[in-house]
Amino acid sequence: MIIPIDALEAETLYSLVESFVLREGTDYGEQEVELSTKVNQVIERLKSGEAVLVYSELHESVDIKRKEEIQTEEDAQ
Repeated sequence: MIIPIDALEAETLYSLVESFVLREGTDYGEQEVELSTKVNQVIERLKSGEAVLVYSELHESVDIKRKEEIQTEEDAQ
């Protein structure tokens, strides 16, 4: 189930995104990127519709996925 980001308090959204970014692992690029910068980048993708918050009833968890991933999963069903 997709969760609209405007249904969440700003602090809750930030915490969910921060948790997602921390799960994604270490940054091995040429330059280190601050955690807050990464979080803000993901929030911008959520606001633009490139990414969506997805609640899994099976796992009772929230994840962030690219919009294309969701459409591909829906097409496969």
